[in-house]
Amino acid sequence: MNIQLEHLTKTFHSPGRKSSGEVVAVNDFTFEIPDGQLIGLLGPSGCGKSTTLNLICGLEQPTSGKIFFGDRDVTDLPPELRGVGMVFQNYALYPHLTVRKNILFPLENLKGKERLTKEEMARRVDQAAGLVQIQELMDRKPSELSGGQQQRVAIARALVKMPHVLLLDEPLSNLDARLRLQTREEIRKIQRSTKITTVFVTHDQEEAMSISDRIVVMKEGVLQQIGAPQQVYDDPANLFVAKFLGTPPINVFDGQIQSGMLCLGGEAVLPVPGLTDQCVTVGIRPEGFLPQTDGPLSCTLNSVEVMGRDISVVASHPACQSPTLRAIITADAPVDRNASTVRFALKPEKVFLFQPDSGQRIRGAR
Repeated sequence: MNIQLEHLTKTFHSPGRKSSGEVVAVNDFTFEIPDGQLIGLLGPSGCGKSTTLNLICGLEQPTSGKIFFGDRDVTDLPPELRGVGMVFQNYALYPHLTVRKNILFPLENLKGKERLTKEEMARRVDQAAGLVQIQELMDRKPSELSGGQQQRVAIARALVKMPHVLLLDEPLSNLDARLRLQTREEIRKIQRSTKITTVFVTHDQEEAMSISDRIVVMKEGVLQQIGAPQQVYDDPANLFVAKFLGTPPINVFDGQIQSGMLCLGGEAVLPVPGLTDQCVTVGIRPEGFLPQTDGPLSCTLNSVEVMGRDISVVASHPACQSPTLRAIITADAPVDRNASTVRFALKPEKVFLFQPDSGQRIRGAR
């Protein structure tokens, strides 16, 4: 089931605000979620991710715009008629019911033509439990389960109605780091096996990039960029996207273009033919530095951190907007740890130029 959002906007009234008293949580969203894909809605807290999910689900009504599931306009349909399964951040399991009865609950509330026989309900419950591998937990109560097991029960309950769309709102935020990694892999496996169109909300960029077919990066209710995770990382539309994606984060410098060269702190570090002389904001990915004894970028060496197959070089430069910059290089790279300076060449494909005021990407820099 593909999902189409057309000029979707949601405004909340906020009496405490000094301005108009309105907060635009989702601002003129127009994009399509292809059938059978897993889409990650990604952005910092308060950017409108959960509001977008609630609009798709029907828990919120848009101020303007339309929502289509396939060719069907579902903008005004209540949640129970949209054919969606929802997994919330807090799981929302019924503590007094067993795992089996928690999964069964949505089926028992079906009405009219949708109502199933007891045999069909039991079959679906067993099928959903099998998908998330919790067959041996069916007679336990939620209090007897780990966080990861509770998460699986919540997913099974969402899947048991065989929804057209699965919506996950920060589903891993209550799990520890090991369980987060394990559970996100399981979510991806389940989504691929069921081929259900899935929307996954998270503020964790690594999480979104690892399991999503496409990511939607949001800021203050405005869509910043949409695309395949690697494509968005390699080709950010603006400085916000470049800074939001990547661990360690991108290094940001104040720079100038002079006579076709990119200059940082007076050093000409990279040719940028075709661009006029101007001030620019420069983003350099940590993997974009190449140690060279005669490299054009000279930095003060602060420390070298061994990370196994890679080395993290922590340095400083007068043009860097942060006190330190971080370069990730291979362990066999020629770096003298006792030196006071380290010199780098730059990988052009890892260097991005932005307008200093707007943060928009300057194209034609490569």
